[in-house]
Amino acid sequence: MAFVSQPQIQKFHEDGFLVLEHFFTAEECDSMRNQIQRIIAEMEVPPHCRTEFSTKEKEQLQAQGSSDYFLTSGDKIRFFFEKGVLDERGNFLIPKEKSVSKIGHALHAYDPVFKQVTHSSKVQELGRKLGLERPVVVQSMYIFKQPGIGGEGGITRRMVRAASGSSTCVEFVGSDPAYDDNQFIPLPISKGGLILIHGEVVHKSELNSSESSRHAFTFHVMEAKDTSWSKENWLQPTPELPFPLLYT
Repeated sequence: MAFVSQPQIQKFHEDGFLVLEHFFTAEECDSMRNQIQRIIAEMEVPPHCRTEFSTKEKEQLQAQGSSDYFLTSGDKIRFFFEKGVLDERGNFLIPKEKSVSKIGHALHAYDPVFKQVTHSSKVQELGRKLGLERPVVVQSMYIFKQPGIGGEGGITRRMVRAASGSSTCVEFVGSDPAYDDNQFIPLPISKGGLILIHGEVVHKSELNSSESSRHAFTFHVMEAKDTSWSKENWLQPTPELPFPLLYT
């Protein structure tokens, strides 16, 4: 079965994005959702979310802990929470399954269900039709878009690792250009649909103001042939997890 046609591939190269409805089956989606529920059930609240603060110094330690937790998440499965869902002791103020903003950044490498989806024959075939010769998976995320509070994604500046010795771990480079909202093309999609987005296409996801969560699994692929990964990028391959090849 062909999951994508040549005209669709052509359209992706022209537009920089492509919607493929029903790319994944309902069963594949349910297996991911069920696995995420299991992962959340076993979730430990990270230490930097638990400290009770009184001094500036402790607040800085928390910010540092938070940055380190993020910066070293490239080869781990870690939890990122919506604002205001934990008290200072790390206790949940709302049901914990509704508190998580996203889980990242190595589900594709360490979780059997997400690994299988990422490296499925459909995805590999899509990579080949796109002309990718040595695609590697650099990161993955499960995004929850919780009802009423699921935040929108920033789109403009580039987050890079700060030079060693800086007071912060990351810094933002570039400016915040003003994008005309009318220029964005909405892409509503149903369960099992895949949205393919080129790395240079400006995209965003609005706040979820509905009463239902809006779950998405996303993974980023890079052509590794004749390219080198920027040492400035916050996400770096590690000896434990070099970026895995998409094709198996």
